[in-house]
Amino acid sequence: MAREPENRKAYHFQLAQLGDEILTMGSMVDKALERSMDALARRDVDQARQVVADDSLINAKRMGVEDGAVVLLATQQPMASDLRFITSVEHIATDLERMGDHASSISRLSVKLCAEPPMRSVDEFPRMIASCRQRLRLALDAFLERDAEKALACARQDVELDQLQDSVYDLMLSTMEKDGSTIVRATYLLWIAHNLERVGDHITNVCERVIYLAKGRREELDEA
Repeated sequence: MAREPENRKAYHFQLAQLGDEILTMGSMVDKALERSMDALARRDVDQARQVVADDSLINAKRMGVEDGAVVLLATQQPMASDLRFITSVEHIATDLERMGDHASSISRLSVKLCAEPPMRSVDEFPRMIASCRQRLRLALDAFLERDAEKALACARQDVELDQLQDSVYDLMLSTMEKDGSTIVRATYLLWIAHNLERVGDHITNVCERVIYLAKGRREELDEA
């Protein structure tokens, strides 16, 4: 059997490295989401501020992924499935970076909330963050396995986050109507729910890219 040329070995290594960087970035985002909501629950200002500070690491990882993708596009002129992989990685890295931004936004809101009197806990939040983290892992598994069906199943779970956000909206609106002194705090909590819902939307975007990677066609999954 003919040996693979060294330049092709290097090319395939670089492709694999791009995929590994996406998984690493996904792990960073998962940790940021977990820590942001933990800081909120415990009213831990220091941890919330650390999540905000660490967002720069996620941003740097995205730029590294994009730089690697650009180098491959410029030097290797990939075709077919390799081209789909590289372009998909670029898009997925952007969505992961946006999720990190939402974790940072949640932490900024947590700092603001800690300056206010404590307010009743929001029962929907543990379910929302659990859904986000479970779906993120499922989407990354689908990416790793090039599994379009797993990606589609993950996208379909987004409806739960939408419903939970609606529940938080109704609860906060009722709270504000009953007690005007809660308006600022309730508004912060509404924004936190919105950030979690947006994380879910970006996970759906990742699922769309996995389907494109696996099947070579684009699908809009917003209504899935």
